[in-house]
Amino acid sequence: MQPNYTRFLGPVFSRAHALGRRFIPPRQENIIGGKEGIQTFLQEPEAAIEATQIVIPPEFNGKDYVTFLLHIDAEIEHGLMIQYLYAAYSLGGPQVPEANQATVARWQETILGIAKEEMGHFVSVQNVLKLIGAPLHFERQDYPWDTPFYPFPFKLEPLTLSSLAKYVYAEAPESFLTSTDPIAQEIVRTVKADVTNPNTVGALFSVLLQLIKDPNVIGDEVFQANTYPYQAKFDEWGRGYQGGARGNVKGGSPAGSPDVLVMPLASRDDANNALNAIAEQGEDNTGATDEPSHFTRFLNIYTEMRSMTGIPFSRKLATNPYIQEDVEDPNASPSEGQTDNSDPRDPITNPTALQWGHLFNLRYRMLLNFLTHSFVLDDGLNVAGAITPRGLIINSTFGEMYNLRAIASEMVKLPLNTGKGDKLAGPPFLIPYTLELPTGELNRWRTHADLIQASGTLIDQMLANTNIGHQRYLHALKEADAKLNQIIGDMLAVNA
Repeated sequence: MQPNYTRFLGPVFSRAHALGRRFIPPRQENIIGGKEGIQTFLQEPEAAIEATQIVIPPEFNGKDYVTFLLHIDAEIEHGLMIQYLYAAYSLGGPQVPEANQATVARWQETILGIAKEEMGHFVSVQNVLKLIGAPLHFERQDYPWDTPFYPFPFKLEPLTLSSLAKYVYAEAPESFLTSTDPIAQEIVRTVKADVTNPNTVGALFSVLLQLIKDPNVIGDEVFQANTYPYQAKFDEWGRGYQGGARGNVKGGSPAGSPDVLVMPLASRDDANNALNAIAEQGEDNTGATDEPSHFTRFLNIYTEMRSMTGIPFSRKLATNPYIQEDVEDPNASPSEGQTDNSDPRDPITNPTALQWGHLFNLRYRMLLNFLTHSFVLDDGLNVAGAITPRGLIINSTFGEMYNLRAIASEMVKLPLNTGKGDKLAGPPFLIPYTLELPTGELNRWRTHADLIQASGTLIDQMLANTNIGHQRYLHALKEADAKLNQIIGDMLAVNA
C-alpha cells in the first residue's frame, strides 16, 4: 500500500468519529448455510448509532473504493497473523519452570489457533475480491510500519504482558475498552504508554459493510458467481478440523473454539456475511455464542499471565529480526540500500542463524506464491494424470506452513549474534520483492520450480555447515522438494 493512500480515508475517519466506538456487527449465527456453502443474508439489527452517509472520494467509483478498503483489511489480517505467529514461536524453552510448562504450551496452542483463524480471514478477504472482479492482495508492509487502521505499529517481538495487552486491545470491543473493569483500564494504560495513538479497525468494517450492501454503490452485476470454483473453500482449507480441534494436542483451544472461516461466495449477501463473520470472530464478547472470540482467548491468557510475574515464559527473541545487506556503506544514499533505523531492529549476524533465516524467507515466499496461484485454478477435474493442479497447490501451501513452523522452531534456539549478548534469533518474515505471478499457467509452474531450485542450493550449503543441526529435517525437505519438482516437470512436459 502506497504511503499517500491516507488522503482517501476521509469517509472512514468520519465514520470513526461519528460512531465514537467500534461497529458491532450482526451475529454469525444469523448466517444460514454454514461455512462450507453459499450464504444467505438476513437483515441485520439497527445500529446503535445511525449511519452517516458515505461519500466516495474523488478518483474512485464505488467498487474501486471497496477494493481499496479490502486491500487495507487484507494487509491488516496478514500483519496480525505474522505477529501472532512470532509471539507464539517465542513461548516455551528450557527457561520455563517445569510447573508452568503445561500452561505455557497451552498458551502457545491458543495463539497459534488464533493465527490460523487470521489466515482464514486473510483468505476470505481474497474471496470477496475475487467475487467482485478486483485484484487480489497478498502483500503487507514491512517494518517499521504504521497505518491509520493498523491497531499498533507492526512489530515482531517475543510475547510479554505488554505485547499481549496490545493484542487484547486490537481485538477488544469498545464496550470493554471504555469500561470500568480494572483489567480493561490496565490494558488501555499499558497500550497507550507504548503506542502514541492505538487504532481500531471497527470504522473500516463499518464503512465496508455499508458500501458493499448498497446497490447504488456496487451494482448487482459486479458480483460474479462464476468465480465460485476459483475461490478458497473450507473443505479444502479447513483440513477437516472443527470446533478448534486443529493443532489442539495440549487443549490450548477452549471448548467451542470456532472453525477457520473460509467462506466461498456467490452474491452480495455472501460478501456482506463473510465480512460480518470476520469482524465477529475477532471481537465479539456478547456471550450469545459458545465460540470464544480472539478477544476472549487473548484476555484469558492475559489474566493468567499477569498472575505469573517474574516467570520467564518466553525466550529472549530478537525484536524485528532481519538479514543485513551484503554491503553496508555509511556513505551510500538511501536508494543504495540504507534503511530507516528509527524503529528497533535486530540484525541476525550468527552465520548459522543467517542460513536458517534465508531458508525461512525463501519458504515464506513459496507459501505466498502457492496461495496466490490457488486463486487462478478452479476446483473442477482439471487434471494432469493423477494430479489435480489445484489440489497440488493447496497441499503445497499447507506444506510450507509446516515448514515455516519447523524452521522457526530451530531459529528460536540459535543465538542472534556470535559471541555477544543473550538474544536469540527469530524468523525474519521478510516480505518478498514481488508476489506477482507471471502470465501463463506454464510460467507460474516454472516460477515454483525456480524457487525449489534456489531452496535446494541453499539446503546443500547448509548441509555442508557442520554447525547446522536438524539435518534430518533438511534431508527430508530436499527429498519432498525433489518429488514436487518432478511432478511440476511432468506437468510442464505434458503441456509443452
